Amino acid sequence: MKLVLIPDSFKGTMPSSEICSIMAASIKKFYPQAEVISIPVADGGEGSVDAFLAAAGGEKRSVRVKGPCFDEVDAFYGLIDGGKTAVIEMAASSGLPLAAAHGPLNPEKTTTYGAGELIAAALRENRQCGKIIMGLGGSATNDGGCGAAAALGVRFINGAGKDFIPTGGTLKDIEHIDTSGLAAALKALELVTMCDIDNPLFGENGAAHVFGPQKGAGAEMVKSLDAGLRRLASVVKKDLGVDLENMKGAGAAGGMGYGMKVFFGSALQMGIETVLDTVHFDGLLNGAAMVFSGEGKIDTQSLRGKVVIGVAKRTKNAGVPLTAVVGDIGDNIEAAYDRGVSAIFSINRVAVDYAAAKPRAKSDLALTMDTILRFMRLKGEW
Repeated sequence: MKLVLIPDSFKGTMPSSEICSIMAASIKKFYPQAEVISIPVADGGEGSVDAFLAAAGGEKRSVRVKGPCFDEVDAFYGLIDGGKTAVIEMAASSGLPLAAAHGPLNPEKTTTYGAGELIAAALRENRQCGKIIMGLGGSATNDGGCGAAAALGVRFINGAGKDFIPTGGTLKDIEHIDTSGLAAALKALELVTMCDIDNPLFGENGAAHVFGPQKGAGAEMVKSLDAGLRRLASVVKKDLGVDLENMKGAGAAGGMGYGMKVFFGSALQMGIETVLDTVHFDGLLNGAAMVFSGEGKIDTQSLRGKVVIGVAKRTKNAGVPLTAVVGDIGDNIEAAYDRGVSAIFSINRVAVDYAAAKPRAKSDLALTMDTILRFMRLKGEW
């Protein structure tokens, strides 16, 4: 019997790798001979490289790059698929914890330059690398991806005719953009950016207004950052002939979604779709008796295509049942059953709020899995 485990993390409670371990232990208790395939999932933020390595195998490479405050930091990327694919999480070089180590957060001064250096390192150190997966999330930046572009040869020129590396606070100074020096290796590279939000680059739903405050921006700074992104889009239209400011996901990670597409031609793809394609999930479903997925809370937001629903779409096509084991169940999620979810179970066994549920989440998950497996054995399903 083959069972596939592919849960998202329960945010702030358990990473997906730990959830897989707990699920697998319960399964082995009831079905010692079962083949259990674990695919931990991350959303592109911190922990994404480790999740891919756990799911697909590979190795982690250390690199010294510029951090969000232009200091030198130790970062990393992952190599999977025999070195043909590199996985990068921009949080490793441009994340909030790295910026917080320098004092109060200030997205006017932070850069994605290190993320570009990670791309360069992956290409420089691995000649067989033909694909890069970039995870967005957890960034301290609002530079529209200009820092990463500068690290890979794009020139940003101010009114005095001088090159500079734009940050959130200096996007307003861009007069010209020259992409003629863009690293040649990028032209033959397949780039996929994991992006689970659909915010535009600027405006009330854009990068600065929606995500700026969590990066340290007050009301006036939010307006300034938004104006900078508008300036960037204006110069991109003028010099590059590209109009993608309203593209879904453009506002992700301080405009990094926009930058990845505009400067590098990257595809933007839902994180779960990227994971499923990378681990060849459709093939893993052959002969599977059940897929177990889950997330911290399944609600109407989940129906937009996050982990459980993204997995269910594939399992439905393959005719394999999917059981979702979640922390909490929101209202109006019945459509999940039409999307391919067979059953949904909450691990919140005594109906307590999050503060009380968090300390007991691991044991509650194990007990819930036990209940499901006891029922399946009783019914003689397996």
